[in-house]
Amino acid sequence: MRATRTAALALAGILSMASIAACSSSGSGGAGSNSKSATTVLNVGMPNGPQTENNNPFLNTSASRSLGYARVIYEPLVMYNEVKATDNTKPWLATKWEWSDNYKKIVFTIRDNVKWSDGQALTGDDVAYTFQLLRDNPGINTDSVKYKDISASGNQVTLGFDSSQFVYQKKILEQFIVPKHVWSTYANPATETVKNPVGSGPFTLKSFTPQTVTVVARDGYWQDAPAVKEIRYTSYTDNQAQTTALATGQAEWSFVFIPNYQAVYTSKDPAHYKLWFPPVLGIHGLWFNTKVAPWDNPVLRRAVNMVVNRDDIFTQGEAGYFYPKVDNITGIPTPAGEKFIAPEYKDKKVTVDVDGAKKLLTDNGFKFNGDKLADPGGKPVAITLGVPNGWTDYVTDLEIIKDNMSKIGIAVTTNNTNADAWTKALDTGDFQGAMHWTNNGATPYDIYQSIMDGALYKPVGTGGINGNYGRFESADATKALNDYANAADETTRTAAMNTLQKIMVEQMPVIITSAANAGGEYSTKNWIGWPDDSNQYAPAQPTLENALDIISHLKPATS
Repeated sequence: MRATRTAALALAGILSMASIAACSSSGSGGAGSNSKSATTVLNVGMPNGPQTENNNPFLNTSASRSLGYARVIYEPLVMYNEVKATDNTKPWLATKWEWSDNYKKIVFTIRDNVKWSDGQALTGDDVAYTFQLLRDNPGINTDSVKYKDISASGNQVTLGFDSSQFVYQKKILEQFIVPKHVWSTYANPATETVKNPVGSGPFTLKSFTPQTVTVVARDGYWQDAPAVKEIRYTSYTDNQAQTTALATGQAEWSFVFIPNYQAVYTSKDPAHYKLWFPPVLGIHGLWFNTKVAPWDNPVLRRAVNMVVNRDDIFTQGEAGYFYPKVDNITGIPTPAGEKFIAPEYKDKKVTVDVDGAKKLLTDNGFKFNGDKLADPGGKPVAITLGVPNGWTDYVTDLEIIKDNMSKIGIAVTTNNTNADAWTKALDTGDFQGAMHWTNNGATPYDIYQSIMDGALYKPVGTGGINGNYGRFESADATKALNDYANAADETTRTAAMNTLQKIMVEQMPVIITSAANAGGEYSTKNWIGWPDDSNQYAPAQPTLENALDIISHLKPATS
């Protein structure tokens, strides 16, 4: 999966509630209207601020990915449901796929009778071309899959790799497809803003403003047409504005952190206002720039890990529901990852230990000048921690961590900036510490790979990164990740996973505080058919690949 938050573009300016209402109640009717469009229009909201027009589906920072409308214009080969441990794939543009040679080769059978929104036929050549784009343009290959041999013969597409793709199956299967006849005209796919996107999905772009993007249903879609005929994606200023929109019915679907959600959201319409946040195997935490002194010292990072109060982060920062606490010293979420934890770490939980942290520091050359910490060279220890304005859970999490770090004499400044600046700072390594997340997956591999993989490493100042934001370098970690990914048996894979845990515990490049979720808030007032505990057919987040599957399930409410 992609990350469970969506990185926003520019978060500048303030949206008034009047303008928000205007965006959601145009002549065709809003979510709460009694007009006919109330049963044909779906209103989606995200708290990502004003957007810059960029419909490039390959870029995590584009408006189309930030708000999620790329998911209804472009379609994946396979719909992958990470909520379910078994039976988690559904044929989509591919009707069949077969792996061979220890996951070094895969053959897709591409669905017949699919047409692009401009009327041209989707073929195996389009699928092959999409993978060639990823192979030949690192700037859009954000999953860093090492594609090699790519060929098409009729509706059969074959991919070949130098190494096992066991751990990359999900990324390959759920790859969306773009039309060759359009994308071959772009000089640089990584910078192309794609003003008029052509996809195989059931919707096309109708209009774009920095606040609201509208897509409409098209003719000629290969599946049964969704009951939803128009989707309006509104980008609200921040979490509070998004919550207000949900509580008033202006937005019907979102992924946003809501403190005290019962009082401010679900109680406003208990019969219809719902939320579902199923856990997945990914994490959130405090990332250090390991190239910035003194944070290049693992002793200091381990000491911070010993004083972070995860209980406070969960109950106060995450409102007791949003991101569950992770307190195993390996950073692996439990119970989801329990079976992967090495025997020596099974019962090793992190508890607040200020005295132990101080001793670890002084035993390794750090000194206390009164209540202030100095590094082995005598310099005061300080750090600036970054988080986007409006991401209220992350803001609270950092305030808790700031207070925790002060207990071992560390001066902390929090820098609440707009999401665009925060994203760019992480991308180029221009930060000291920041809250962020990892990819999710079926095993902890995706967590550790996001944090420690040398294959994702880029020097400070170089952008286009997708993981290893802390610029962590460890030949042993990279080798263990490769060993895990290429293992021919479970014994070898287990040994590699145990090595990764040891490196994590001893080096602590990220202070893992919370487990990821793939949740969302939604209203059943106008639309029914949403996923929930009783029908876990997809994660509930509107910016994930599965959003199209959810929209395909929605039907107008009868009452």
